[in-house]
Amino acid sequence: MPTIMAYHDVKDVKHWLASPVRKQVFEPIGVTNIRTFVDPQSSNRVGLVMDVADMDRLVSFMQTKAAADAMAHDGVLPETLVILVKS
Repeated sequence: MPTIMAYHDVKDVKHWLASPVRKQVFEPIGVTNIRTFVDPQSSNRVGLVMDVADMDRLVSFMQTKAAADAMAHDGVLPETLVILVKS
């Protein structure tokens, strides 16, 4: 099972950290062990480390309206999203 790291900017870090939406949208597609991080050098950069059962399913999901709605709810600035896969 691949582990990925993703980071991006958000509008409001406290709102993003408190949001249950991440878990609600990722767990049904097989994403587990979601851990959140905040960049202490940047006021609005955050990140995730998570285990992904099926990368193709995650990539497909990220292109859906449900993913866009979840990011909008959490205040994610999608143009800043970077995903790295553990090698």
